[in-house]
Formats: sequence, structure tokens, C-alpha cells
Amino acid sequence: MNKMEAHTMDVMIVDDHPLFREGLKTIISRDANFSVCAEAGNGSEGIALAREHCPDIVLVDISMPDTSGIQMIRELKDDLPTTRFVIISMHSEADYIVEAFRAGATGYIIKESAAHQLIKGLNTVAQGHLFLDSALSQEVVFKLLQTKTDSEDGKDDPYSTLTPREQEVMRMLAEGLTAKGVAEQLFISPKTVENHRTNLMKKLGLRSSVELIRYAARLGLIDIETWAT
Repeated sequence: MNKMEAHTMDVMIVDDHPLFREGLKTIISRDANFSVCAEAGNGSEGIALAREHCPDIVLVDISMPDTSGIQMIRELKDDLPTTRFVIISMHSEADYIVEAFRAGATGYIIKESAAHQLIKGLNTVAQGHLFLDSALSQEVVFKLLQTKTDSEDGKDDPYSTLTPREQEVMRMLAEGLTAKGVAEQLFISPKTVENHRTNLMKKLGLRSSVELIRYAARLGLIDIETWAT
């Protein structure tokens, strides 16, 4: 049983527009799977409240007066390893989205799509998957995958050096599962998953989840079309 099935997921909202926050709270209140546990009007307040409440999901805008949502994710992702971060922004440019996922976001929603995409996005990331607003073009998907990693420039493919378990963990992580989600499916501990992730990333010369996704897509281990659904 996943967490969403067990009890209501706590959502924190970080956005500097009070009326927009109210709108998000209204949408979330209509779904029994989620409840708003805290809200903040800027990044600094958001960081402090996130550490205090340890929410399941943080909805955060990119552009705020004191710091960006992307920087906020960078500061919190190590402190809150089980928290999912979803960007909700007016920006639909590929560069913003790529940078958000590189920072550790697990979802990206365009503000104008919030009324009909928010609950779908929350449910998707709550289940351990990545979510990309369907209003975004596939240009974003291909931009996520187009830049070669250092390891891809070499002649020898290090994928064959991975153990069968590391290959299994790699595929599941590339599909968007969290460490906890992988652990539940493989009946191992999240700590063991993290150890496998550390080892396989080192062997492959990868530095981020986005690089892992690109690498897996190049090998044909995942279908990048799922990113645009």
C-alpha cells in the first residue's frame, strides 16, 4: 500500500501571490487524497516551513522576490528526501523546465493549466512518477535528453559493468520512481536503493537524475513519450 492509499498527502504551497495560493487551496480541497498543511509567500519562509512540516509534496513557483523555486528545491532536497517538489509556474520555456528537473523537481505545471492539471499532477507524483504538464510541447522532452553526458562521449559503454540489480534499479529510477517506490517494488530498503543508485551513478559517470533519464533513453530502456502524457 502506498502512502497516498494510507492517508491524506500533505501539500505545502509556496507562491508570492495570495490570490493564486487561495485558488490552489480551493482546487486541492476538492480531492480527499490531499490537504494543504502550510503555505508561504516567499522562498525563505517556504524553506523554513518545509523543514518544520516535512510535507509530502511542495508546490512552488519559480519566480519569487527573494529566491527562485529552483534554488529552494536545491536547498531542501537533501533535508527532505521523501518530499516531492512540483514547480507551478507561468514559465513554459524549455530551459526553465530542464533546470527544474535537474534541481530535483518531480513535476512541472503551467499556472494557466492548474485548474485541470493540478490534481492529475499531484496524483502522478504521489505515486512516485514524474509529471510534465500536457500543455508543454515535446520540445521540452527532447531538450531533457539531447545533451550528451561525459560518459556517453566515450567509446566503451559502462552499462555492462552494472550488476543485474543495479540495472533494475536504474531502469525504475529512470521511469520516475522514487527510492521509496523502487524499494517497495523490489522488497528492499530505501537505503539499499540509495546505495545502488550511488554505485550505478558512479559507474556510469552520471551526476543527476536528468542525466540518468537521458542515458536510459539512449539505451532504449525507457519510452520518453511517457514524459509528454
